[in-house]
Amino acid sequence: MKRSLVLAGGGMRVAWQAGVVLALAEEGLRFDHVDGTSGGIMTAGMMLSGVPPEDMCRNWSGVNVKDFGSALPLGDYAKGPWSLPAIGDADGLLDKVFPALGIDDDEIRRRAALPGAVEGTFNVVEFTGKRCHAIDARDVDAELMAAGMSLPIFLTPLRRHGKIWTDAVWIRDANVAEALRRGADEVWLVWCIGNTGYWGDGPLEQYVHMIEMSAMGALLADFEAAAAAGRNFTLHVVKPENPLPLDPEFYLNRIDADTLIGMGYRDARSYLKGMTAEGLPKDASCTAMTEPAAGIRFTEQLSANPGPDSGPEVRLTLTVALSLNGAGPQARVTGFLDYNPFGPRVFLAGGRVDVRGDAVTYRASVRVGGGWHRLAVSRVFHNDPGPDAWDDTRRARLTVGSLLDVPVAMGLGDAAALISSVEPVGAHGPADRAAVVGRVAAGGLREVFRRYR
Repeated sequence: MKRSLVLAGGGMRVAWQAGVVLALAEEGLRFDHVDGTSGGIMTAGMMLSGVPPEDMCRNWSGVNVKDFGSALPLGDYAKGPWSLPAIGDADGLLDKVFPALGIDDDEIRRRAALPGAVEGTFNVVEFTGKRCHAIDARDVDAELMAAGMSLPIFLTPLRRHGKIWTDAVWIRDANVAEALRRGADEVWLVWCIGNTGYWGDGPLEQYVHMIEMSAMGALLADFEAAAAAGRNFTLHVVKPENPLPLDPEFYLNRIDADTLIGMGYRDARSYLKGMTAEGLPKDASCTAMTEPAAGIRFTEQLSANPGPDSGPEVRLTLTVALSLNGAGPQARVTGFLDYNPFGPRVFLAGGRVDVRGDAVTYRASVRVGGGWHRLAVSRVFHNDPGPDAWDDTRRARLTVGSLLDVPVAMGLGDAAALISSVEPVGAHGPADRAAVVGRVAAGGLREVFRRYR
């Protein structure tokens, strides 16, 4: 059986895909062919450069999102908006982002030429001929990969030998057809682009909607062509439950790569837990998502800093999404644990929130040493005022099965980071976002947990 991994685009949000790849690797899944489109080129580039999944996650943490765009020569901006080639160019991708992620085009070509190598393809549109090319890993170079991520308006295209190369997203955002052409019997589609019935106002949201329509239209066309040709294959899809935050939220530090990676790991684990051998139907339902209820997302950091004789440091980072209307199913917990005896960073799966009275417990499962263990973080939000209120709230207890049982605490800097991390979810437009933040500010997190309960 030949298995293909098809990595769809999604801009900078494809940091989410690193968590997906880690979960798939832990499950023992191996791929004979890897294909990347638009932002998915970065994930494919790392995999085909030989970067291990754990390092993919670590490398994303070191990327500065400001490096995704680099300025054009000053003279281009002097032409005015109607003659501006783009907002920026791809030099930041080539000089900073690719090296930070471990993407090496020389290594990609070298590995592709080895006997029995994983096949690789990168999708780039040749604008002159209005055609998407699935460029083989044996022939690709860094400039073509960057061109495949150069979304019109935002980044200038690559001009080479009288042709113009740019992002493929307006023709396709995931090349299932190429996977089938290469003989795939099983296709794993990793999908980042939103797919809900929500229609938003404003140029940014509607630009994104155009991408959504192009992406889904091309995917459905691939399915229909395969059906018409009698081409049978099994389809598996890893996708977010709710649409991922848009790139501006990443750029403005409203969300970061570590959080997205944790979400990707969670979403992959959720699919793996419930998947069947038959896979999914080959229609629009395979990538369908739901809009989240109005609520908030915030990040907590808790740690134990034992002395030199009492063991290594424990550092737990949790991202919590809660509805403001008590919609329990909307409560999600993602995150990761850094603890050297457990090896590389450990990500949470199946995270949820339990509230009983003033006691709040975050629960999840973690994979340590090849086995699964239950993780719990328990704390109490006290009503009593006075000098111990802060101390009561900031302290919690972390357990990981029988492997770890330790008190953890939130420092002053962690508390400040938590407050600054509060972001509305399921709220569109400045007025709705402000209303959500106002409700949280009026009642505090304790009131939010009370409503959730």
